[in-house]
Amino acid sequence: MGLPLAFPILFGIAIFLSLTLTPVVAAAGKRLGLVDIPGGRRRHQGTIPRTGGIALFLAFFLPAAAIFCTPAGWLPPRLDPKEPIRLAGLLVGSGLIFLSGLLDDRYDFNPEWQFVAQVGVSLVSVPFLIIIQRVNNPLTNKQVVFSWPLVVVFTLFWLVGMMNTVNFLDGLDGLASGVSGILCVVLVIHMLRQGQVSVALIPLILLGAILGFLPYNFHPARVFLGSNGSYFLGYAVGALGIIAGAKMATVLAVMSLPILDVAWLIWRRWRSGRSPLSADRRHLHHLLLDMGFSQQQIVLGYYAYSAAAGFLALAINTRLYKLIALLVLAALVSAIILWAERES
Repeated sequence: MGLPLAFPILFGIAIFLSLTLTPVVAAAGKRLGLVDIPGGRRRHQGTIPRTGGIALFLAFFLPAAAIFCTPAGWLPPRLDPKEPIRLAGLLVGSGLIFLSGLLDDRYDFNPEWQFVAQVGVSLVSVPFLIIIQRVNNPLTNKQVVFSWPLVVVFTLFWLVGMMNTVNFLDGLDGLASGVSGILCVVLVIHMLRQGQVSVALIPLILLGAILGFLPYNFHPARVFLGSNGSYFLGYAVGALGIIAGAKMATVLAVMSLPILDVAWLIWRRWRSGRSPLSADRRHLHHLLLDMGFSQQQIVLGYYAYSAAAGFLALAINTRLYKLIALLVLAALVSAIILWAERES
């Protein structure tokens, strides 16, 4: 049985909007002075607009919002009556963090203000039921249900962590957008396999928006995500990991490389007495670039790793084996980071 009609239509609309809007917002970014100029941590060539996230956000938001007015016959039946509430929360949260990032691109706020905005948007997600309420214990194969204070804490930690992970990952052309796109593919496959057909439409729309944007963002990039795009992507994929039935292990597998890179950097900055939110060029992708690897080699390497980790997460059904796989991936990534640190 084929997918409902809304799937190819909304997926195609997302690609079309992203393809057509990206050059428009890039030109607008140049006129408005929302650009990145080479210097300091920025090693790109020429003046590049950082307004690509506007096209990416609109290419996702508009088709996703259209789900509410799509004919019922074009959509699969919903298994959970609370799905519309979560979709509304995803749209509201995405819009708020996108606007926050756009203001940051315009006024260059300090990292502490950005962190407050991320926490605020994550709190807004709670009444829309985008929450981490329970997890499966891989050792006992039983569910652990959290009290409400812990629900809020874990939800904030997850969403804020994902926003910063994607933002920190956005250091090379096409890196953050491409890895996020791979995660969307894995989530779509996972949801369809679990029978969550109605929910699978959401990461499919985000995938379409990314596919339309990536030709302009891959090296040599003609437009950057900006904070508006990286924060939006981070929030969206983090929320989708929850909406997908709290399948955080799948998200952790695909994103394990950038997540551990961020954790390592935060620890190094804290140890040296610097703010964990401060910026530098000690990310793994920057170290590899300084070692002589090309942008294309690094980005394609990240793609290959994320795709392989995603395939591993999909192929393993036993929770205990998934935990073991995550530990193996963590050890592998840690070894890569330590090697790059020594060689740089």
